[in-house]
Amino acid sequence: MSYVVAITGGIGSGKTTVANTFQNNHGISIVDADIIAREVVEPNTKGLMSITEHFGPSILLPNGQLNRAELRQRIFSNPTEKEWLNNLLHPLIREQMQHQLSLSTSCYTLLVVPLLVENQLQYLANRVLVVDVLEQTQINRTANRDKVNIEQIKAVLASQASREERLAIADDVIKNDHTIYDLDSEIALLHNKYLLLSQTSINKEH
Repeated sequence: MSYVVAITGGIGSGKTTVANTFQNNHGISIVDADIIAREVVEPNTKGLMSITEHFGPSILLPNGQLNRAELRQRIFSNPTEKEWLNNLLHPLIREQMQHQLSLSTSCYTLLVVPLLVENQLQYLANRVLVVDVLEQTQINRTANRDKVNIEQIKAVLASQASREERLAIADDVIKNDHTIYDLDSEIALLHNKYLLLSQTSINKEH
């Protein structure tokens, strides 16, 4: 398995932009927990079969896909159901993340995990990069991107780890309140650093 750098950050922090810049400018492979979370509940997966068995067929859309809105509603005010769902999905997502990491062929791999701190998944990575922005920046970006009201965004922020909790586990930090140009140059510096670290790690193994 290659050297793993986990990227995390709150809603609207720009994690995807940062990860895509590493990939597009430097050819680094990405394993994205959000994409995997969708894949493990696709039709005919163990995840969706278990969910359908538990909640009944009304949890499915007519095309056989998971009705996410319905599922959110079922678990929103029911901590027991939410815990059941997390106990089902988290191991499936972790297993798939580790599988995809093992297939990576770039000199190091980026593991994008929005809830890294909340789910204590730091152990999956050699290093943690936190994309940090001001809370107001998060609110503005998310409101513009998702066209949702500020109360909803604040509720999401309240459910996520605080900036302080994320920064406490960071090995590296990108302050992402600034321009794309600054971001590109900062990522280039981090890329060179990770190349060195991954090379050192390989040398130690041999």
